[in-house]
Amino acid sequence: MIGAGLEPATVDRIFQALGDPTRRAILDALSAQPSSVSDLARPLDMSLAAVVQHIQALEESGLVRTEKQGRVRTCHLMPETFALAERWLSERRTLWERRLDRLGAFLDEEEGENS
Repeated sequence: MIGAGLEPATVDRIFQALGDPTRRAILDALSAQPSSVSDLARPLDMSLAAVVQHIQALEESGLVRTEKQGRVRTCHLMPETFALAERWLSERRTLWERRLDRLGAFLDEEEGENS
C-alpha cells in the first residue's frame, strides 16, 4: 500500500539510491551546501567518472538536482524527495503501530479471561 502520490517506482529509486554508501556520503556533503561534482569527488577514492555515475543515480531518484554553468556542474539536494521517503516510512510505522496496539489489546483481553 503506497500512500497518495507515492508511486512504487519512485519509492524504489529513492531507497535504491539511499542504499549505497558512496551516494549517502555525497548526500551528506550536499547537506552542508551545494557543491560541484569535482568537489564532491575529491574526498572519494574513485574516478570522477564513477562519481558522475553515482550523481546520475541520485539525480534519477530525485534526491539531487544538477545545474551546469560553463564547465562546472553543481549539485543541490532536493528536500521534497526526502520528504517522500520520510512519508513512506511514516506510513509503515503507523501501520505497524496500529497492528501492535491491536495485538496488545488482544493479549490484554486473553489475560483478563484467563485470570
